[in-house]
Amino acid sequence: MKINNETKIGILAVVGIVALIFGFNFLKGKSIFKKEKYVYAVFEDIQGLGNSNPVVINGLQIGHIANLDGGKMLKRIVVTVELTKDILIPNNSLAVINPSLLGSVSLEIKLGNSATYLKSGDTLLTTLSGGAFDEALKMINPVLYEVRNAVKSLDSVLHIVTGVFDPTTKNNIRGIIENLNKVTGSFTLSAASLQTLLNVQSGALAKSLENVNAFTNNLNGNNGKLNNILSNAEKASTSIANINLQKTLNTLDSAANQLKAGIAKINSNSGSIGLLLNDTKLYDNLAATSNKINILLDDIRVHPKRYLTISVFSKKDKGEYITAPLIDDTLKLPPKIK
Repeated sequence: MKINNETKIGILAVVGIVALIFGFNFLKGKSIFKKEKYVYAVFEDIQGLGNSNPVVINGLQIGHIANLDGGKMLKRIVVTVELTKDILIPNNSLAVINPSLLGSVSLEIKLGNSATYLKSGDTLLTTLSGGAFDEALKMINPVLYEVRNAVKSLDSVLHIVTGVFDPTTKNNIRGIIENLNKVTGSFTLSAASLQTLLNVQSGALAKSLENVNAFTNNLNGNNGKLNNILSNAEKASTSIANINLQKTLNTLDSAANQLKAGIAKINSNSGSIGLLLNDTKLYDNLAATSNKINILLDDIRVHPKRYLTISVFSKKDKGEYITAPLIDDTLKLPPKIK
């Protein structure tokens, strides 16, 4: 197949355009065949940082600045960093701009110690840099460098003092001093109370010690009596311990059994006491006998001559015999005297 000159010129033009694109991207540090990874950093002052400036970690370039965008206000400038190497950056790493007096400005990433790493689209933490400028200033004018450090330290101290002595802190300090005054007043009262307590003449502690001393002296004076009491208590406990408790309990148990057997015999009709208590015939006989004795006594009282002859000439009482007890008039109460 024969290719005409126009086709050859078109193919050559396309190859040239593609080579130009590859070369331009290569010079800019971009990779055509690799997936691009971007992270961002935000600064108030980029100190001359520009597009394509290197991004380094520990002196090794790992990317470049892809874009700078400060909007219309330019108060916050967003720096887009394109990473050309596949590295792990902890999410607490710091982005620092390092200005240079002899070369281009670079962006340095100081690695953190976090176990979580940045992903594409995340934002780096930023901090102000003094790096190369401070080193150059130290070499050119050491005195000015020391004055600058002193001014920074003084500014930090002033910030701290201002923070400490703000209105809220002043009120807190005033409250602390008032509380200290109250505490010292309480300590003064406590010291006075303690002094009163420890007073040798009228203190409560001295009186308590006197009472304790009198009590101990009393115990010492009655030591013989206490010994006798303890000795008697020991003898009593020894006597109680020597008692044959089991034998006593057995005796009581035997007596209880005998009493139980006696009560059982009394309740039964087998013994004399049982018959006396439980036989109704004996009760009836005793009642009849008592009735007859009453009749006899009444008859003797009414007809004494029938049973006793006092005189030779007296006649025998031949009246009728009493067959029923008479009413006992002796139980009647005498009439009341008006």
